[in-house]
Amino acid sequence: MSGQNPVTPTASTLAEAARAAKTRGLPPLEKWNPPFCGDLDMHIKRDGTWFYEGTPIGRPELVKLFSTILWREGDKYFLVTPVEKVGITVEDAPFVAVDFEVEGEGDAQKLSFSSNVGDAAVAGPSNPIRVERDPETGEPAPYVLIRRNLEALIDRKSFYRLVELGVHHEGWFGLWSQGAFFGIIPSDELPEDA
Repeated sequence: MSGQNPVTPTASTLAEAARAAKTRGLPPLEKWNPPFCGDLDMHIKRDGTWFYEGTPIGRPELVKLFSTILWREGDKYFLVTPVEKVGITVEDAPFVAVDFEVEGEGDAQKLSFSSNVGDAAVAGPSNPIRVERDPETGEPAPYVLIRRNLEALIDRKSFYRLVELGVHHEGWFGLWSQGAFFGIIPSDELPEDA
């Protein structure tokens, strides 16, 4: 025993540590290796709403702050500071892509996404778009890599706009961005009226 009393992390202590560690841009989470301190009763719903102890976090600046210290290892998510690492629950993807802008066309097209926490990412080889389809309903769930290994679920209105930009390429219907093609659905599986 070191003689120190262990401190149980809370949303307040994590926010304080995140503010203290904040520099320009994102904190260097990949350089930190704090001890795992257990799980925190924090949950991110599929719609991007963050909850703490069952209550939605109503301050957008606090959600944005927490998002800067979010880390993923495999299928698990953590909030990481220089001194502590706590597990949280993420229902689907931790972020939601709420809008995008288009520049150019064809394989020179560039799709720039913005997330619910203020991140921006240009889809391309480093930030791929992927679409999961529900095996029973065929319902698509589109994602874009936002940063590190954290994805955003592309919201429905944005996905509908993306589909309008879709083209056929090598047997797939999909999207171009920064010279990379991202297949949404095999061309032969598209409904006749699409």
